[in-house]
Amino acid sequence: MRFTAMTRGRRGKLAMATAALGIGLLSVTGCGYINPQQTSVQYSASDGTRTDLGPLQLRNMMVISDGKNEAGRVIGAVYNTSSKDVLLTLKGASGSQTQVQVKKNSYVLLNDSTDPALLSTTGAKPGSVLDVTIREDVTNLEAKFKMPVLDGTLTEYKQYLPTAEPTSSGTASGAATPSSPSSTPSPSSSH
Repeated sequence: MRFTAMTRGRRGKLAMATAALGIGLLSVTGCGYINPQQTSVQYSASDGTRTDLGPLQLRNMMVISDGKNEAGRVIGAVYNTSSKDVLLTLKGASGSQTQVQVKKNSYVLLNDSTDPALLSTTGAKPGSVLDVTIREDVTNLEAKFKMPVLDGTLTEYKQYLPTAEPTSSGTASGAATPSSPSSTPSPSSSH
């Protein structure tokens, strides 16, 4: 086999081709190398927030209210992954609280509930975030949770504004089943 020495010109061309290939590969993979992938981060692609508490999964949770000192309705979805019925308690500002009963291995859509989850005082103005204490009665876990407060400016939330003065403790209960259609379609329940 015959080997020929590489000339200085050939080495230069090979080095330039290698550099061009390297730059090309960096330009294709550079963004993914430097920045984290957004699809690997879980987040709520909605107006509401999410959290897990023991067997409960709270999704797209928010409070709809006309003002800081006004009543507020809690909307969103609460999923129960356990084989026991769970009572979720949400405590807001000034001693206001509401409870949501969730059947075992089921869920409650608070948007569709005929017995709305109401807080007597929202404690935060629309456009801000409300600190809420959440508690479930199966494992007695309790945690702080932040929920956005929205008003009726967006038409899809106007129907959830509380109209009557609630008591200091409201209760929403029931369980939705995946096969039962909702009587009042809600754009926010699909989040």
